[in-house]
Amino acid sequence: MIATPRREGRPVTPSKPIETCICCGSEDLVAKKVLWPTLVQEWGLSNDETQYVDRQQGLHCRRCGSNLRSMALALAICRCYGHRGTFAQFIKRFKTRRLRVLELNEAGGLTQFLSMLPRHCLAKYPEVDMRHMPYRDRSYDLVVHSDTLEHVPQPVTALAECYRVVAPGGYCVFTVPVIVDRMTRSREGLPPSYHGDSSERSADLVVQTEYGCDAWKHLILAGFQECRLVAAEFPSALAFVGARWE
Repeated sequence: MIATPRREGRPVTPSKPIETCICCGSEDLVAKKVLWPTLVQEWGLSNDETQYVDRQQGLHCRRCGSNLRSMALALAICRCYGHRGTFAQFIKRFKTRRLRVLELNEAGGLTQFLSMLPRHCLAKYPEVDMRHMPYRDRSYDLVVHSDTLEHVPQPVTALAECYRVVAPGGYCVFTVPVIVDRMTRSREGLPPSYHGDSSERSADLVVQTEYGCDAWKHLILAGFQECRLVAAEFPSALAFVGARWE
């Protein structure tokens, strides 16, 4: 195994930690460790980076089960539509129920909420490949995916497909694990690295891209006219929004 050296640089100054679940409003949040030593070594994470990625994936709400990355995704979606309450409240709005929503794979804890929408479509791999989706141009108002893009070969092609199926005035909202003090890199030519369960070595979980501070470029290269970064909690809870205006 070829390990990337860890970097012990200046610690990232975190923003105020989330104390209330953005998805359901509960204050019953708990944390657990999710990273294991082999993944930390393969990813080349510093101690500081290990802590905030562990928080991103491991902090979760006891009531609805959503973790911190799902909360970031929920906040970004709510911001797109000017909603200031919980995601559970957002889902019940009359205007929200009219949205045509495409969820690519299960977007963490949000699937339980998104599935309540009458015009919701859940597309799972391998039945649907993000790079070649069987949907008409401009057929959805909102495309959502969570910690999926880093596992897809040719991620810009996948985002370009998201752009194709989003209607003008619509959004593609997603999360990827981001190490904020490094640049994005492909893992092509490196030993396989897997996210998820430490005992799971499915080909679906192989990491193709390790995202860094320039992750936004993939949205612009894919055709989106606007890219937003929503920080529910920095650096642990970041979500990206690609907006299509034409």
